[in-house]
Amino acid sequence: MRTSRVKTSRLPWVQPLYYRPPSGSMQRCGVDEVSDAFDADEEISLLLVRRDSQNPGVARLRAIAEERGIPVREGSSSDVWRMARDTHDEPPEVLALVGRNPDASLEEVLERGGLVWMLAGARYPVNIGFTIRTAEVSGADAVFVDCQLNHSERKAALRASMKAHRFMPVHWVDGSQAIDSAKASGFRVIAVEDSGQADPWDADLTGDVMLIVGGEHDGIPDDMLAASDLVVRIPMSGFVPSYNLQAPMAVVAIEAQRQRADGD
Repeated sequence: MRTSRVKTSRLPWVQPLYYRPPSGSMQRCGVDEVSDAFDADEEISLLLVRRDSQNPGVARLRAIAEERGIPVREGSSSDVWRMARDTHDEPPEVLALVGRNPDASLEEVLERGGLVWMLAGARYPVNIGFTIRTAEVSGADAVFVDCQLNHSERKAALRASMKAHRFMPVHWVDGSQAIDSAKASGFRVIAVEDSGQADPWDADLTGDVMLIVGGEHDGIPDDMLAASDLVVRIPMSGFVPSYNLQAPMAVVAIEAQRQRADGD
């Protein structure tokens, strides 16, 4: 959880090494990385630019993005600093999102493939927001939400997600229909429920996968469990046999991230 950041100081005689983004990273951070991403024809889908930037390099990147039809959004210094993967003493002036289109439709998400999450039956906007944020941070391609929320509750969920929907598709769906569409597109469906027999690290979480987590009270509906190709269970050793919703999701999200990074 990145609610704060310890800033580092550099010795004046030490030249920093060029930072290469980690394998699978969807962010390019700073003018140099974003320039290199454009030069390499990486799949940039969004620029986030510091609102007060006077850097000619940022202006050049912005012009390239606008010429290519890539959306450019402005953010405050603190917003960009909070989003940045690596900032040192000063927030970067530009970030680029690569490999994921936050405006992709449900059909486009499934056609592209990857890892998507389904949240089925959660009731509390804050919990829903936390799961959306966990999915985005762990590199998921989209989140589908099958929950009975009104408009104001949906807005509250997106606020709780730190507005992660700005950088990842979030679709409010009929869960059963979304599962049928995912299967028709070649996705394997894996549920996370206490009725499961396999541990997450014994499941294959690579390839095109839809992961399902259920609501706080009733869990995953029976018809969705029946439609799943596999049900995994998070081990529990304490007296209270229940995790909070985002805890098991986070366990599986990190395990999926590990497996998929190992496969690169």
